[in-house]
Amino acid sequence: MTQTNRSMPSSRPPLYTPEQRIIRDRTVWTTVQGVLAPLQFLAFAVSLVLVVRYLMSGDGYMAATVSIIIKTIFLYVIMVTGAIWEKVVFGQYLLAPAFYWEDMFSFAVIALHTAYLIGLLTGTMSPEALMFLALAAYATYAINAAQFIWKLRLARLDMAARDRLDQEQAVTA
Repeated sequence: MTQTNRSMPSSRPPLYTPEQRIIRDRTVWTTVQGVLAPLQFLAFAVSLVLVVRYLMSGDGYMAATVSIIIKTIFLYVIMVTGAIWEKVVFGQYLLAPAFYWEDMFSFAVIALHTAYLIGLLTGTMSPEALMFLALAAYATYAINAAQFIWKLRLARLDMAARDRLDQEQAVTA
């Protein structure tokens, strides 16, 4: 069963059908994502400071490197658990219509982080090049995080609009 725009005062379809919203609210994977996302952001913020510090002063290469690896591990974990979340809520691993573009951009984020790890492990890039690659990965991560925050905001707006509609229907009934 799909929800139509007639029930929502928006020009876009809601992110979740009523059934998907119930599943989203009940699955442990929503909580997992809700815990991992701020932890990943914290790892990102600390690492960003360490990377910029290294690039500006030449000090702290090992701390910056370890922080990038930790940030990348968070990224991989949140991507895997996010794919499971999408499967539970939308019935498919990744690229569900509601999150298609966020997932597509996530692939770029993962590719840049993985390129960093490959460059680090193979020794084919200088420390400075690795740090600039990490900054590129972090820029894409920041854009991707903003995409997901925007979707969270849209979901809340959808819920508020649905609640208003339910209240209006209750009053007129």
